[in-house]
Amino acid sequence: MRYVYIGLIVVFTAIVLLFKIQNVEAVTVTLFSASITLPVSVLVVGVYVLGMLSGSFLVSVLRSWIRGARGVD
Repeated sequence: MRYVYIGLIVVFTAIVLLFKIQNVEAVTVTLFSASITLPVSVLVVGVYVLGMLSGSFLVSVLRSWIRGARGVD
């Protein structure tokens, strides 16, 4: 089973590296008056990380609201 996990890690790493190599075009993202230019792959990874952080924050807030509504602390 150990070799299966190692194989999956190698395959996943290869896919991520291939994605990084194939998406080097620069894009510009603008919000209000601020703008930033960066590669597509960096943008995708950044959006993914921000999504993970905001999603976990939302789940924790909802859990605390549910506990508060039940009166359990």
